[in-house]
Amino acid sequence: MTLPYPIIASTVEDLRRTVGAWRADGCTVGLVPTMGALHAGHLSLVETARKRVQKVVVSIFVNPAQFAPTEDFDSYPRTFNDDVMKLQPHGVEAVFAPNACNMYQPGFATRVSVEGPALGLETDYRPHFFSGVATVVTKLLLSCLPDAAFFGEKDYQQLRVIGQMVSDLNIPTEIVPVPTVREADGLALSSRNVYLSPGERAIAPRLHGELRAAAHAIRAGGAPEMALKAARHSITEAGFRINYLELRNAETLAPLDAATKPGTPKRLLVAAWLGKTRLIDNIAV
Repeated sequence: MTLPYPIIASTVEDLRRTVGAWRADGCTVGLVPTMGALHAGHLSLVETARKRVQKVVVSIFVNPAQFAPTEDFDSYPRTFNDDVMKLQPHGVEAVFAPNACNMYQPGFATRVSVEGPALGLETDYRPHFFSGVATVVTKLLLSCLPDAAFFGEKDYQQLRVIGQMVSDLNIPTEIVPVPTVREADGLALSSRNVYLSPGERAIAPRLHGELRAAAHAIRAGGAPEMALKAARHSITEAGFRINYLELRNAETLAPLDAATKPGTPKRLLVAAWLGKTRLIDNIAV
């Protein structure tokens, strides 16, 4: 039996027309925003959406606004045909695949500015990043107006930033977090993992391993700074160049201090380079 091919909407008008027809039939709608190069992590978002709503839209758009001139926008993996084929067995009803000119029309002059959970961590190294993410996600949500949108916990700071933005701007979409999908050895799935050499790929799981060890030490009552110092040392010895490894308030991403209440949910977050590949990960504490 041939599965139905997803509708391909290449403009906002196409997407709104498709979603409008679903709404007229009383259907609920979910959006899974991606930059393509789909892997099992993306498909877990789709499967979560599939269980929550009646119609699923997956957006595929490599967003230039979140890349600095020195970053990998031109080389970022683009596998559109393969991506659509991967979505087909999951019953995705529509793929929104605009081009840059459709998303950022000539004369485009607006960006969304974010603070709160956007401050620090990624922003210290990629100051342009969250404004670009917030702008494109706002456009995607307003183009589709889904009942729910699904984001992976691997990009934990991004998840918190988007949740704050949607709340602050009264965008009527539920932001649904989906747990990180990992390889059997613990490496978080990422489209950028294809950049790792075989030798680097063998080392890469150490990042998650050291996070787990630090989280275990902190949960057991160890001093957080000692656990972080040991993890930073081990990660560096393994061959990584650390941008950050921090323990933060899991809700606000604010640094912890003496005023932090006992029982406050916490999150360990890390970003580190392995060769030419930048890896991020996080774990609840």
